[in-house]
Amino acid sequence: AGSLMTTKHSQTQSMLEKSLTSTSTNTPYFKAADPTEMPPYVTKCPSNGLCSRLPPDCMTCNTNYSCVYGKPATFDCKVKPYVHCVDQNNNEQENFTVNMTCQFCWQLPTTDYVCTNSTNCMTVSCPRQRYNATCTVRDHIHCLGNRVFPKMLYCNWTGGYKWSTALALSITLGGFGADRFYLGQWREGLGKLFSFGGLGIWTLIDVLLIGVGYVGPADGSLYI
Repeated sequence: AGSLMTTKHSQTQSMLEKSLTSTSTNTPYFKAADPTEMPPYVTKCPSNGLCSRLPPDCMTCNTNYSCVYGKPATFDCKVKPYVHCVDQNNNEQENFTVNMTCQFCWQLPTTDYVCTNSTNCMTVSCPRQRYNATCTVRDHIHCLGNRVFPKMLYCNWTGGYKWSTALALSITLGGFGADRFYLGQWREGLGKLFSFGGLGIWTLIDVLLIGVGYVGPADGSLYI
């Protein structure tokens, strides 16, 4: 009888252990949450600061459908998990209001967001070329809609060429094609060099074209 009870007890214990383990990996089925795993937005959220001054990534707000575009509006907001903030009386709170202008993020002034640059488009072409940029709103700016949005921007970059240097070379050494060589236009530079600046006519024309900014760097960038 004693051996029978021992056998039943061992079978019951074995069944209990199997129910608490995964049949596929033979590891515990229930995994305790790791308290050290924090959402990435927590690094942007100052602890125990004013809730109304938290970055937008630290809160969730209800859309105010009654707001008028371009006018100040009040939005009801709540802090995200793991974010701690206080009110004016230094009391911890979760629900609060935020005052902002009623407008979508893509309608913000250009100083309120940062966009990617492109070096594959021409800045001195006519008409001016545009490129597809990805823009991100700055952390302290509140707005409606997506904080990352696409936008068509004019090509506006520089390769380090100075307008003053190009103009000075055109006036002094333009007959030898130095201005065109400086701007990276080697064919035109060789043409001016072997034609003595087009007998002076080409030199005068280039001084005028570079002076008004019509002739620019060969890579399509802007002067600095």
